[in-house]
Amino acid sequence: MTLSRIASAALAGLMMTTSFATPSFAGPDVVSGPGAEPSCFAPWNADTKYMQWPAKEGPYRIAIVNGFVGNTWRIQMIKTAKAFAEDAAIKDKIAEFKVVSTGTDAPAQLGAIEDFINQGYDAIVTIAVAPDGFDRVIRLADRENVVLVPFDNVLDTDAVMQVNEDQLEMGRMWGQFALDELKAKGVTSGKILEVRGLPGNSVDRDRSIGINEVFEADGGDWEMVSVVGNWDDGTTQKVVADAIAVHGEFDAVVGQGGSNGVIQALMDADHPWVPVAGESENGFRKAIAEYSDEGLKGISIGQSPGLVAIAMKAAISALEGNVMPQLISVPLPVATYKDLEDGKNYWSDLPDNFFTVNEFPPCGVNISGPAIMAQDESDLS
Repeated sequence: MTLSRIASAALAGLMMTTSFATPSFAGPDVVSGPGAEPSCFAPWNADTKYMQWPAKEGPYRIAIVNGFVGNTWRIQMIKTAKAFAEDAAIKDKIAEFKVVSTGTDAPAQLGAIEDFINQGYDAIVTIAVAPDGFDRVIRLADRENVVLVPFDNVLDTDAVMQVNEDQLEMGRMWGQFALDELKAKGVTSGKILEVRGLPGNSVDRDRSIGINEVFEADGGDWEMVSVVGNWDDGTTQKVVADAIAVHGEFDAVVGQGGSNGVIQALMDADHPWVPVAGESENGFRKAIAEYSDEGLKGISIGQSPGLVAIAMKAAISALEGNVMPQLISVPLPVATYKDLEDGKNYWSDLPDNFFTVNEFPPCGVNISGPAIMAQDESDLS
């Protein structure tokens, strides 16, 4: 055998050895729809693709990898995840359940996800601290047939199954409500205070795009003043108070979250009531109900902490081998000053920082306020 033939044979043998030693990336197959439980796991639109993982026998090991935890929404989300893990509908399907919060550092979150994959967890539900940079852990999850489900702050990819509400549309609805209420008062120009969320993630970005699209398209002489409230009541109260001190009165406030802080800052400054768009905090809805006749015309659109329950349910469905939409759409729960009702869409006997939307009847997810509040927000390890 010549030297070249020996080298070729050795190379071929090495290639064969490598192909057997290194597992190929598996992951979900792209398949035809419809998917499982379409009333619950609704596809985002007609172009949404469908995915199917190899079925695994349960019960399953599931982890929640949160990032930022410094506001009431994230705290309630963790409590909701713990409460749902104990729900009779899924409790017997979960062998082990962990919750960790890694802060705003992307490498820390990626490391936690990778660690759970290496420990043999079957599914990981996560709120991404950034919309990109997850390629490595996606490949690792695919190789190990782990179902990775980002929700709320999702990723800019179609390589994983994700659960969310339409953040761009939410921003547009907030902006349009404020604009319509102003025009009903004969106001066609003025200063709008935009209260943004946590910088660097897709939710804050998309909501802000939607808000500003509406005012830019209107053509009126609108001055947009933007402050960062981190979706947190205390931070929002401070930055709104500072904005009022610097800029004077605003004609409307459009806030992504921390809505209780918006109301408190307006009250502390004796600012006239103006149209306010915000989240679904119980205190915000209480204030709208109480002061709408005095000029607080409000809209409350809920990005529910209960999304974590839908993501957990979707992960389990995927592990069972069901066909799933790649991007699952959860409807926007909207309440305005015209349709608020105590005991129905807000509760006078629950804390102001309780987020009011946590029931999703099409999914069989009905987590009561007391069940959520009975949990704590600490890591579950």
